[in-house]
Amino acid sequence: MTARPRGTVFEKIWSSHVVTEGPGGHVLLYIDRHLLHEGSTHAWERMARNGSRMRRPDLSFATADHYVLTTPGTPTADAETRKMVESLTRHTTEQGVTFFGVGDDRRGIVHVIGPEQGLTLPGILLVCGDSHTATHGAFGCLAFGVGSTEVEHVMITQTLWQKKPKSLRVTVDGRLGFGVTAKDVILAIIATIGAAGGVGHVIEYAGTVIRAMTMDQRMTVCNMSIEAGARAGMVAPDETTFAYLEGRPFAPKGELWARALAYWKTLPSDLDATFDREVTLDGTEIAPTVTWGTSPQDALPITERVPDPARAADATRRESMERALAYMGLTAGIPLTEITVDRVFIGSCTNSRLDDLRAAAQVVKGKRAVVPAWVVPGSGLIKRAAEAEGLDRVFRDAGFEWREAGCSMCVGMNGETARGGERVASTSNRNFEGRQGQGARTHLVSPAMAAAAAVTGRLTDVRTLRG
Repeated sequence: MTARPRGTVFEKIWSSHVVTEGPGGHVLLYIDRHLLHEGSTHAWERMARNGSRMRRPDLSFATADHYVLTTPGTPTADAETRKMVESLTRHTTEQGVTFFGVGDDRRGIVHVIGPEQGLTLPGILLVCGDSHTATHGAFGCLAFGVGSTEVEHVMITQTLWQKKPKSLRVTVDGRLGFGVTAKDVILAIIATIGAAGGVGHVIEYAGTVIRAMTMDQRMTVCNMSIEAGARAGMVAPDETTFAYLEGRPFAPKGELWARALAYWKTLPSDLDATFDREVTLDGTEIAPTVTWGTSPQDALPITERVPDPARAADATRRESMERALAYMGLTAGIPLTEITVDRVFIGSCTNSRLDDLRAAAQVVKGKRAVVPAWVVPGSGLIKRAAEAEGLDRVFRDAGFEWREAGCSMCVGMNGETARGGERVASTSNRNFEGRQGQGARTHLVSPAMAAAAAVTGRLTDVRTLRG
């Protein structure tokens, strides 16, 4: 019997997927699961021109999320985006790929429906043509985004050439305080290590704070690993993972479940495993957090003030801060709680799951939005579950728009954007210049903090509304 690999959870999965070694430190990896969306259009078209067939269509799953409108009853914005969705529908049918399309309750954001359907499993290697594929690492699998040519390579060969990243363990111990969420944790981590702090690494998140999180919360943390520059983010699987997966449509059943469970329990990093780097945070010191600039690393506790570039450690950082404040229309020294907002967005592959909607509804209940606010569930099944709990009524009664599933304003590829100069409190993962619309100004926050901003019209410490 072959001995199980030892080391970190990342090393165990990596070594078990190596097909062969190549030059320059590259290895050919076997891919267990390939998730697809409209962004794969060019890969499909190249394959069609070449007459190529997929090697393992049964291991690929597709959905439409980026270009589908979330306005009820309106599937696409224009002929061009409609063509992309139709192309995905046609090619998946021709190649025999399972497709969760428009009108299917299972359709939604690719990084939401993968776990929801039980497609995301511990120990597998999963890829998708999208940078936030790191989300799936919350289940103890290795998951990362790939480019268009790599998508095509996986389609045809079910393999991918990669160089092995280094390992970084981020441990968050202690206990989170009242009003502090997974989004605040990952923003605090990125603020600590920087937007380039994880470059060349796979991050394993560990510690009592991470272990206490639900799977929805762990997905939020892993989702934003890419915002720290990491190749992937992971949480070792445990009983929380197994309980979430059991009974999911595509999860193993019966004897296969028992065998899978036995294997999954061997995956957590060994006690004597070593990492290339280690970072530790005290969870008790993390507060509700908000970004003030144009990078996820530009984050501070809501109780702080807009920072002064003159106090930056070096000229490069000072220049970037000055540019960020100019774009955001902010003045150094003002309290973050004095920043007014024009719009609120609750959704994205970071924060559109049932836990997120519940947290926002708890803040909203009995109050009224004073600015336009959207709630966009991550999948049709999440939307249906939320409606069964009456969450849609809570949002509607408060003046929020309750929309269909999709990526929506997170990236705005479908035309759902903020106007130039509008300030948005957003549960998205990126606050880059123009991310949510040309000239739009984005402040990243948790769902609860976004809800608080909607009912007050400004960035607000959610703890003052819940206390």
